[in-house]
Amino acid sequence: MTPDHTSQRRIVNRLRRARGQLNAVIEAVEEGGSCRDVVTQLAAVSSALDRAGFAIIASAMKNCLGDPEGVTEDGITAEELEKLFLTLA
Repeated sequence: MTPDHTSQRRIVNRLRRARGQLNAVIEAVEEGGSCRDVVTQLAAVSSALDRAGFAIIASAMKNCLGDPEGVTEDGITAEELEKLFLTLA
């Protein structure tokens, strides 16, 4: 498995965990769960999504650094990656 596939697999796993956590939040709200439990689970979802976003950007940065033009396969420049990173910060 190439590093890109490994990174992609990890990102997808993070997103699936976040989806599972979000489903738990929805169920807790529908069932009248406690505020503490809902907010705690919601914080976990938010953290999982942030981590996935950072992993996506880190993967793109690796591709960008390997290109002498500083552009990813998707045509994203290093400057655009920096802006994307800051949107998650």
